[in-house]
Amino acid sequence: MAGNSYREDKEEMRELLKQFENLRTGRQHSFLEEESFERIIDYFDEKDELLKAMEAADLGIEQFPFSSVLMIKKADLLLAGRKYWDALEILEKAELYDSNDINLFILKTDAYLALDQQNKAVELLEAALLQFEGEERIELLFELADVYDDYEEFDKVFDCLKLILEEDPTNEEALYKICFWTDFTGRNEESITLHLQIIEDFPYSELAWFNLGAAYQGLKLYEKAIDAYLYAVTIDEKFDYAYRNMGDAYLRLRKFKEAIEVLEKVLELSRPEDVIYEAIGHCYHKLGNFAQARFNYRKASHLNPEDSKLYYKMALTYINEEQWESAVKQLDSAMRIHRSLPEYNLAMGECKMQLRLFKEAIQFFGNVVRTRPKSIAGWEALIRCLFKAEFFGEAIEQCLAAIKITEGKSLFIFYHSACLFAMKRSKEALLQLEKAITKSPRQVKKFIDLYPAVLQNQQVVDLIARYKKSKSQ
Repeated sequence: MAGNSYREDKEEMRELLKQFENLRTGRQHSFLEEESFERIIDYFDEKDELLKAMEAADLGIEQFPFSSVLMIKKADLLLAGRKYWDALEILEKAELYDSNDINLFILKTDAYLALDQQNKAVELLEAALLQFEGEERIELLFELADVYDDYEEFDKVFDCLKLILEEDPTNEEALYKICFWTDFTGRNEESITLHLQIIEDFPYSELAWFNLGAAYQGLKLYEKAIDAYLYAVTIDEKFDYAYRNMGDAYLRLRKFKEAIEVLEKVLELSRPEDVIYEAIGHCYHKLGNFAQARFNYRKASHLNPEDSKLYYKMALTYINEEQWESAVKQLDSAMRIHRSLPEYNLAMGECKMQLRLFKEAIQFFGNVVRTRPKSIAGWEALIRCLFKAEFFGEAIEQCLAAIKITEGKSLFIFYHSACLFAMKRSKEALLQLEKAITKSPRQVKKFIDLYPAVLQNQQVVDLIARYKKSKSQ
């Protein structure tokens, strides 16, 4: 039956085109109805034959000079040809014959926007909103939202979508769009109020539950967000974005096992994504399951091999397991993509130092210090490496440089003291230690970690004990 109908339509269209051709060439032809001209214009328009479409519109208007529909179709063609003023002129004429056609307002809006007359477009649409109801009013509100979006009046976009949902609470397009604009404008409280009302009237709207969860998430109310997402996935168990957002909320709450469970559900429901595998890897990393973390980071890197941070994260799992050579391989991959990132150089330096390749380690730590001269971590790692390599003179130079550039951080005074002790310059070392311990007693542990043998020095033990005693009194 459908096939027969299609063939009949095709035959009818062929006959209309034949009659139109006879009309335009002055040959004998049957009378063409107004609706026939509409169909012929649409046919040529769909075929991108705009000149023929325009000719059909002109001939149609010649036959039916009071047809607002044909005038509107001609205006649409003029807009496609960038003849904006001509389009506005014919639309004004069409309005005299029928001012209740919504297409008049939509095409006028397009013309005003093309002429960069946003104010006129807004005035026109706002006036039209008073004239239309129901679906047509909603269509105009979407049009107005697009105008505000184009001109970056983003709060007004939110206002338009809110009005649509107050009139049509189950409008899917508005529900999808308002979720984005809530996040973009930060109007989470209003979104919560709106969606709670929608849910009260339509409790099985999974999109309303999802938007409610997203608004709670925007306010960092993660427990409430999770509750809302759970309702969304109860209504639609294949709602992958709800599982995705729920996974993020569980991550924020440091509930890593729950996050893994819902993120794995995302992988079941949608195409594999590197960000999901990376998030699962992060959860396993936090749980101390480094093998599973690596497995997921590696899956992410297969999907996005140019993302250097995935190799870096794999390296960190090996560092946590003290598998230094395996970590180096991953860091090599990361640094082939981004060589100069300080965190990569810091991690590589740590691996090289643990492998007792001190000169290479010093080079990587030096890169960190040059890139981020105020980074405490970079200076600390460099000095620690120099100390372990027994380059005490160079270590002292770097301590003094670090003290200067970090405006006297006590950690580097402690390290300066440790270097002096290692060089048997005990008198100077004790002065520096007393200065450091007075300034920041909590850093003593790092001093001892750097040079445990210093506790064999009775003067050091006495100084630390004396300071602790004076603090307790």
